[in-house]
Amino acid sequence: MLANTKAFSGFSVGDIPQAKQFYGETLGLRVSEEFGLLHLHLAGDKDVLVYPKPDHTPASYTILNFQVDDIDETVDGLAERGVQFERYDGMPQDEKGVMRGRAANRGPDIAWFKDPAGNILSVLQEA
Repeated sequence: MLANTKAFSGFSVGDIPQAKQFYGETLGLRVSEEFGLLHLHLAGDKDVLVYPKPDHTPASYTILNFQVDDIDETVDGLAERGVQFERYDGMPQDEKGVMRGRAANRGPDIAWFKDPAGNILSVLQEA
């Protein structure tokens, strides 16, 4: 029934102007705002809706993953822009906060960080 419909995902934040600054300026995504909603225009003609929620509670899982060609370059660049990477107990992460899965043949290299609303995002490098 819905196999041929265009779908999109969305998530909430407590402050749209703050989210617009973070996603547009810090992360360098193309963003637009309409009717108080923020649209993230991602590569591959994919859009994500960001909506305000006064009683916002951050997601406890990764809401958005960015596949990158060079995780070290990306992590360094984001760190220069003030992004702080998360550390998780039981996850073997290096000094940058990157869990190196490729070298151990256990998945991608991945690093997690949060947006100003506390939602979890990641950058990851596959093969």
